[in-house]
Amino acid sequence: MPLDAHVLIAARAAALNAELADAPAEAILVRALGTGEIAMVSSFGAESVVLLHLLSRVDPARPVLFLETGMLFVETLAYQTEVAEILGLTDIRIIRPDPADTFAHDPDGLLHQSDTDTCCAIRKVKPLELALQAFDGWITGRKRHHGGDRADLAVVEADGAALKFNPLAAWSREDIAAHMDAHALPRHPLVAKGFASIGCAPCTESVLPGEDMRAGRWRRTEKTECGIHLDGARIWPARPCKD
Repeated sequence: MPLDAHVLIAARAAALNAELADAPAEAILVRALGTGEIAMVSSFGAESVVLLHLLSRVDPARPVLFLETGMLFVETLAYQTEVAEILGLTDIRIIRPDPADTFAHDPDGLLHQSDTDTCCAIRKVKPLELALQAFDGWITGRKRHHGGDRADLAVVEADGAALKFNPLAAWSREDIAAHMDAHALPRHPLVAKGFASIGCAPCTESVLPGEDMRAGRWRRTEKTECGIHLDGARIWPARPCKD
């Protein structure tokens, strides 16, 4: 992407972040949806139903991209179907890895045991980047209370040639639970079994009381992110977003 395009996107993100830093989540979401062709990306994990519920109230036909890596818990797959039906979300797009990539790099499905970064790259990062080529930006459910690299999360970020919105950045675990209770939203079934953050089955464990909520992701390794949220080169075209 040309340097001037990168500067333009960064400036737009900074302006939107200043505008929305203290705005309510639903207002951030509405503003995000008005900036261009924007998709929501959801894992349908432990806290995902809150942002999906907000989307259902303002634009239930908006595309929601769901990364089906081929290694998700069966509970997650069932939960995705349940939540979409209950909330009336009508454009869930199932994003899967390229079979050529999994055949070439992970034919036996054991790559996660030796190279988690490459496993995530072919099952999550590349498929999502390709899917997002059709959009000007995306909406995520990340929050500062997740800690680590997310502790200083901005409401709006520049992500290559795209804008990335985090409407729930300032929400606490208590805020999430209160919203679920107030609207009788269904919980992911693994939450009751101690799973606080839920990804692929081989690389996700439950957490102990007092542990960081993402402690069960890639446990016993230094890895904390799958890669889809790491800053770096993107393959998307530099399409200008609308103000």
